[in-house]
Amino acid sequence: MKSNDEIEKYCDEVAKNFSNLKSLSLVISEASDVIVDALQKGHKVLFCGNGGSASDAQHLSAEFIGRFLDDRQPLAALALTVDTSALTAIANDYSFDDIFSRQLQGLGRSGDVLFALSTSGDSANVINAVKMASTMGIKVIGLTGDPGGTLKSLADVPICVPARKTHHIQEMHIAVGHMICGIVEAQFS
Repeated sequence: MKSNDEIEKYCDEVAKNFSNLKSLSLVISEASDVIVDALQKGHKVLFCGNGGSASDAQHLSAEFIGRFLDDRQPLAALALTVDTSALTAIANDYSFDDIFSRQLQGLGRSGDVLFALSTSGDSANVINAVKMASTMGIKVIGLTGDPGGTLKSLADVPICVPARKTHHIQEMHIAVGHMICGIVEAQFS
C-alpha cells in the first residue's frame, strides 16, 4: 500500500527533524530568558508572521495572554496579525511590506520583544518589522527554518529549526513556541 509507505516516510522525516531540534536547546533557552526578562520588567511580547506563521503568532500570543499549562496571571503579549482594519489600511495606504513595522512603531516600546516568525526568513513585512524593532530598542527573537534567510542575520536571538520544507518548519515552529511558553510560564506560575 503506497499510502502506508508515504505515512511511514513522513513520520520518519518528522522524527529525524525533531531529534535534530535538540541541538537548539541553548538558543531556545536564551530566547526564553529574553522574554522572561522583558516581562519581569513590565514589557510585552509582540508576535508577527505570514500565512501559517500568522496563525502560529496568534496561537503563541494566546498562550501568553491566556494560559499554557498553568493558571497564572496573563502575560503581556499581542499578535500583530489580528487587527484586520489596521492590516488592510496599512497595506492600502502604505504597503503590505509595512503591515507589521507600522503597528510596531505605534504599539512597541523600548524593552519589548518582537517574536518574528518566517519559514523562509525572508518575508519582507517581517524583515521590515525586525528592522524597525532594532531602531526602537526592541529585542528580536527570529524563528525561521534552515538556512535562516535574512532573519537569521538580523535577529538578536535567531532560532533556525533544522528543516528546509515549509510544512516541516511549521511543525517545528509550534513545538519551539510551546517549549518557550512552558519555560516562560514556569517563571510566572
